Amino acid sequence: MTPMQFGQHAPAQRTIVHLSDTHLLARNAPLGGRYDTEANLARTLERLEQLAADGTVRPDALVFTGDLTELGEPEAYVRLRELVEPVAARMGAPIVWVAGNHDERPEMRRDLLGLPADETPVTGVWDLGGLRLIALDSSVPGWHHGAIDAAQQEWLRGVLSTPAPLGTILALHHPPLPSHVPLFEILELQDHAALAEVLVGTDVRAILAGHLHYSMSGTFAGVPVSVAAASCYTMDVARPPQRVNGMDAGQSFHLVHVYEHTITHTVVPVDQEDPAAFFSPEWYARMAQLTPAQRLEAFSRKPPRA
Repeated sequence: MTPMQFGQHAPAQRTIVHLSDTHLLARNAPLGGRYDTEANLARTLERLEQLAADGTVRPDALVFTGDLTELGEPEAYVRLRELVEPVAARMGAPIVWVAGNHDERPEMRRDLLGLPADETPVTGVWDLGGLRLIALDSSVPGWHHGAIDAAQQEWLRGVLSTPAPLGTILALHHPPLPSHVPLFEILELQDHAALAEVLVGTDVRAILAGHLHYSMSGTFAGVPVSVAAASCYTMDVARPPQRVNGMDAGQSFHLVHVYEHTITHTVVPVDQEDPAAFFSPEWYARMAQLTPAQRLEAFSRKPPRA
């Protein structure tokens, strides 16, 4: 399906699917005795495949921003591959796995990535047709807060020293943003200033993160930051900050559309209802036959007031 262009913006140059916080457990044990993380991930992937099947999404990559498992169990990483890799293969999209505070580097490297099982940070660079995607490892072995160590900072500085044709997107688990939920302030990314110093003046156009279990956006060092909610469970942020807790509802993922002059982050709910029928394929076909001026007249002009 060829994208329709009815407005002044050309179709997106690249599209990334941004998912986060799957928190799988071995043998699909219920997370916290309550959440079926495998079933919730399966529902998320089913929704994503539906969008791909009808031409809504042609992803250039699937990016999972950390907390892939709850305990870093080898069996959980194997199961994650079994669930996600066939979906990615059908879409022809690479998978970018980012380490989170609930992950364990040795097991993640060996059982998910096929790398030596050690404490080396899980980092990587992907060239998505001129769009550069960089994964950082903000996990700190033995802790739940985040940090980008000096070695990663120097490595990142070297990678960013050469601009990419379509710019760079950075992916990490801990968002470099404040949270109004007090418990997350304890577990936030530390030493923001050091990371900001690396990013200022580079071609980084967006930062993708997870960790919070709710969607949020902001800016860091002048760069837009987008946090995806979790697939396992989300945080009910409608409650007072000191009473925020998890709920098995509101799961979503993001579609990241990279345009020439901007990047957008669209929240896609996993749950769906039967849509209204007004904006049908036939409606779009009629609009496609009109000139821009005719489309403006047909759809933008308000009817006369009584």
